[in-house]
Amino acid sequence: MIVHYASTLDPRDVRRLHGLPVTSPARTILDLAAAGYRDLDRAFGDAHAQRLVTAREIEDLLERAGPRAGTRALRALQTDNASGFTRSEAERLLRALLRSANLPTPRFNARIAGYEVDAVWPDRRLVVEVDGYAYHGHRAQFERDRRKDLALTAAGYRVIRVSWRQLTREPFALIAVISSALSDSRKPG
Repeated sequence: MIVHYASTLDPRDVRRLHGLPVTSPARTILDLAAAGYRDLDRAFGDAHAQRLVTAREIEDLLERAGPRAGTRALRALQTDNASGFTRSEAERLLRALLRSANLPTPRFNARIAGYEVDAVWPDRRLVVEVDGYAYHGHRAQFERDRRKDLALTAAGYRVIRVSWRQLTREPFALIAVISSALSDSRKPG
């Protein structure tokens, strides 16, 4: 357990858990940033995915915090996630790969045609779905994914499905496919 001491805390940064005062999720993330926590990106994404914190709460906290330790790292995360919050390690890896290849940033976990998609370039009508075998490796999920693909295709989107193995073992091939799809979607016709 990590214990952090502060001389004063803004009352907005304190919650009660089983009667004990604890820092709010937003303040906890700032404290992790100040401590140089190596999985900050994951903690930040998980807190958003679990709806423990909102972008507005982070912005409010950063305004109050001033130039203290951790604010620069937290502002960078907030900016990086302006296009949507990643909810999995695979989505974070996809974001990093796209950034390293200087490809346009998609919106993450956006709703399209009644479905939430992992990554979308709305102006290019392109969707990338990351399929881990643990979650997508059974018949019911396979069938749901096909229904989703049909709905997205009917709405005019091209869907590219990628696996964890492709993300981790074939990143250059994957980037080439996504880059080509982004280029093809710009062609008139």
